[in-house]
Amino acid sequence: MRRKKWVRVDWKSAPDIKKRVIYLIKSLGLDWITPSSIYHFRSSYSSSRAYARIWGLSKVWQLALNQKPAYIIEVLSEKFDKLSDREKDKVLLHEIAHIPKNFSGSLLPHVRRRGKRNFHDRVEELFAQYLRSAKHAG
Repeated sequence: MRRKKWVRVDWKSAPDIKKRVIYLIKSLGLDWITPSSIYHFRSSYSSSRAYARIWGLSKVWQLALNQKPAYIIEVLSEKFDKLSDREKDKVLLHEIAHIPKNFSGSLLPHVRRRGKRNFHDRVEELFAQYLRSAKHAG
């Protein structure tokens, strides 16, 4: 059996994703999110099955680096770039939904905790809100 050849992931700044994320945050009134503390990258050659990922700067890293909370939204080029604009927005909303209302650098998990609303319900709610706002804008 042949071993899979390892290829280095290529990371590039993604100003188009930044512009879209800022638009989504503002149009949906997600005022607890600080757009200037979200960074955007497009990766190529990742072996992940994901379309996009969000990375948070945890409290211990914030303390070690003397930094405020921050997030990185990464889109995986081979999968994400093939999507329609509507599906791209849904993927980005999914990543944005991981950001808690206290904007602490931590991430909200997919799993439901006692007494908490289902994460995927929140994503669907945001997407429905997005569709309503798009209908009124166009």
